Amino acid sequence: MAIQESDLMQKIVSLSKRRGFVFQSSEIYGGLKSAYDYGPLGVELKRNLMAEWWRAMVHEREDVVGLDASIIMHPDVWKASGHLAGFSDPLVDCRNCKERFRADKAPKVEAGTDIDYLEGGKKGGKKLKAKAERSYVCPQCGSPDLSPERQFNLMFRSNIGPVDVLGRITEVVERERNLTGADLRAKIEEVVKESAVYLRPETAQAMFVQFLNVQQTMSMKVPFGIAQMGKSFRNEVTVEHFIFRSCEFEQMEMEYFCEPGTQGQWLDYWVEQRMAWWRAFANNKDKFRTRAHEKAELAHYADRCYDIEYDYPWGWGELEGVASRTDYDLKKHSESSGTKLSYFDQNKNDPATGKPGYRYTPYVIEPAAGATRGLLVYLIDAYHEEAVPDAKGEDATRVTLRLHPRLAPIKVAVLPLVKKDGMPEAARKVVDTFFKAGINVRYDEQHAIGKRYRRHDEAGTPYCLTIDGQTLTDGTVTIRDRDTMKQERIAADRALEVVQERLRKI
Repeated sequence: MAIQESDLMQKIVSLSKRRGFVFQSSEIYGGLKSAYDYGPLGVELKRNLMAEWWRAMVHEREDVVGLDASIIMHPDVWKASGHLAGFSDPLVDCRNCKERFRADKAPKVEAGTDIDYLEGGKKGGKKLKAKAERSYVCPQCGSPDLSPERQFNLMFRSNIGPVDVLGRITEVVERERNLTGADLRAKIEEVVKESAVYLRPETAQAMFVQFLNVQQTMSMKVPFGIAQMGKSFRNEVTVEHFIFRSCEFEQMEMEYFCEPGTQGQWLDYWVEQRMAWWRAFANNKDKFRTRAHEKAELAHYADRCYDIEYDYPWGWGELEGVASRTDYDLKKHSESSGTKLSYFDQNKNDPATGKPGYRYTPYVIEPAAGATRGLLVYLIDAYHEEAVPDAKGEDATRVTLRLHPRLAPIKVAVLPLVKKDGMPEAARKVVDTFFKAGINVRYDEQHAIGKRYRRHDEAGTPYCLTIDGQTLTDGTVTIRDRDTMKQERIAADRALEVVQERLRKI
């Protein structure tokens, strides 16, 4: 069944709540904008996705090792990396509807154009007209009546240690009664910075800071990579599209250190590798593409960059970035910390002198993906509707999450046909074999068998094992495939082996 793109996200959000994938954070208190909790199925899907990434990036390679760094780092890390000075967005307040938004994301208009909008941005408001003084208007109400642009740093700031910051600010205000305006603000900012720390806005910087420790303790030879998964935080003003952009998210990043001059070939290599990985778990492989950054949009530290994009219901958008970051980060942290973050290759001659031994600052290729964004992509990719006959022979809509079985939160459901005649006991024995094998299994005896099938179709469970009267006589069970709905009889004592074999083949 064809699904309208405009309806798909609404269906995804509804399914996520109904089946326990994603809940609004603090929902009973009205929720918190841009914050989400991952329910029993959501946390399993996310863990499976991240485990597959770790397996492909670390466990299946000799040239990549892992790191799990602290979320809170020394503030000088963010000063050296440029985040304190430059990690900001231009923010504007609409004087008409009071919406705050990013200037670079606002709807474009031609300056001097006559703009019609409603007072307060509400239906029934007085109709107003004004000329656009800038090249954009408010995205909420379309008003050109806007405040000046202000730079807004995206990092969450906190304070560490026993210092009562509010008390110190009070002391300053009382002591410096002669100061006002910008002078007083500067004095207060100085007090705040004394114990300021920041929640990391990316996982990358710890891998640069720990480059030398990792390289030396593991005797890694260039080229090699450091991989890390974990939470990052950005004080986003514009949050959108469910979990696509939120203030708290999980990343899967790797910094691949290579010899200067080889970064081009390694960039191409990792773009190909990462694209193949995303497509391997997808039903609709043509929904992914790569897009090279134009020179004007390159980050200041990059010489080339590609985005792996996905065709979301609202259009193409970023899923993962693969950037050639040059030697910018290692050199900045070397200069700031006074520690040489370089690599010495004793088997090569120095290109400048021709003498044995080559010391250099490695260049870096960075594949950086969002785990939470990846989860959304696979929910969208897996969502499927089709018309099937119900118990009365009439067409009914069957909703299926056709998740790749390795990503599916529940791998197999065990269903006794009825809750009597020894069937629950026989089903429990089958369940125990899966528990002992470490496969996520679900015992389900509530409601009619058809309703249970539909429930697990929506949960993305690839296989259902049904225990019925025949099981008690010949020791066989029915295995049902989620996508095709085909059923076949197999020996109950081989159920684990059959499911394991099917998972391996995929």
